Amino acid sequence: MKIVIVGTGYVGLVTGTCLAEVGIDVICVDVDQRKIDNLKKGILPIYEPGLDKLTQRNHEKGRLQFSTNLPEAIKDAEAAFIAVGTPPGEDGSADLQYVLAVAREIGENMNSYGVVITKSTVPVGTAAKVKKEIQDALDRRGLKLQFDVASNPEFLKEGAAVNDFMKPDRIVVGIESENARKVIEKIYHPFTLNGHPVIFMDVPSAEMTKYAANAMLATKISFMNDIANLCEIMGADVNLVRKGIGSDPRIGNRFIYPGIGYGGSCFPKDVKALVRTARENGHEMRILQAVEDVNDDQKSVLFNKLMKRFNGDIKGKKFAMWGLSFKPNTDDMREAPSLVIIDKIIAAGGSVVAYDPVAMPEAKHMIGDIVEYADSEYEAVKGADALLVVTEWSEFRVPDFEEIKASLVNPIVFDGRNIFSIQRMADLGFEYYCIGVKS
Repeated sequence: MKIVIVGTGYVGLVTGTCLAEVGIDVICVDVDQRKIDNLKKGILPIYEPGLDKLTQRNHEKGRLQFSTNLPEAIKDAEAAFIAVGTPPGEDGSADLQYVLAVAREIGENMNSYGVVITKSTVPVGTAAKVKKEIQDALDRRGLKLQFDVASNPEFLKEGAAVNDFMKPDRIVVGIESENARKVIEKIYHPFTLNGHPVIFMDVPSAEMTKYAANAMLATKISFMNDIANLCEIMGADVNLVRKGIGSDPRIGNRFIYPGIGYGGSCFPKDVKALVRTARENGHEMRILQAVEDVNDDQKSVLFNKLMKRFNGDIKGKKFAMWGLSFKPNTDDMREAPSLVIIDKIIAAGGSVVAYDPVAMPEAKHMIGDIVEYADSEYEAVKGADALLVVTEWSEFRVPDFEEIKASLVNPIVFDGRNIFSIQRMADLGFEYYCIGVKS
């Protein structure tokens, strides 16, 4: 079986590599020649644990190819996944120009029946637009050719994407015909052998499922952060509250950890897009608007604590920052809380020395040298007035507290992820500020 993946970003590369791993012949296509050349050399554009070895192995075996030539790749392909970016516009709507451009080019070059599958996160109704672009291109060619358009949203967690794809909770597919169903069943047959369910539905429902899933998870995060802020006011401990409510199976214990807000490529963009889509159709998503507002405010909570501790004046002070990526096990800096905190510290006259195990190259690309980059977490704290824990990387969880205390000008820690014990920090002689517990 031959399939094409258009787009070699996070979703496209993981999808293409994992499908090749189960024996499908995959061609990953991208317009970026440098990216394609690097992929052929085993150099990936993203950091994702385990993906590099999987990609290299399948490329060496010939099951995974990389190309910039979509017209050649699409010939005789049974299916083509569109996995290009849908960046948010200024109004929060998803930008579909890249998705529709790919659809147009597919229509200009396909020569046999195939299923075009939207893998990018796209608003409800996008598949219909993709179908029109392809049909218009075929009409211009004077070619009567059958094709189908389907929706197959991804539910990958950055940092665990390979495992998520190979062992999915569910595979959601929106289809319009029995032919499309047969092609997609063929693609995902290796996964159903292990009992992973494929849930078929109509295309608009599949498109909505992706947004609804991310919006629900974002809602849980913002709800818990709002509760955390109230806990601080009322003198409650949000860590205990979390355990109390998380033991209820109707609520569960996932996505209810308080912190400094969500970031990344999915939640912020998808919440904004769903709010915008609803508004365009005469409906206000009041809960989701509050989710976004809470999240925006939450990214400043750690900075506000810092300013309060230093009586509103941090001019000339230096702060160590542990973690830059929006979550562990990824180098993704998009919408990361660290960016907000850095901007605010610098605007207030302070400086930042940052360390992240993976994301520093991406940070340098995004923000340049407005911060100093350390070679280790311990180098970052040397001579700093306080430590800010921003990303909960595993290697930060059990550090050498004596070395940290000896290196800091003041033994002060602002923990935006609640990874340390309040009692232990007190016993060690630290001033410790976390989320959802009154200091």
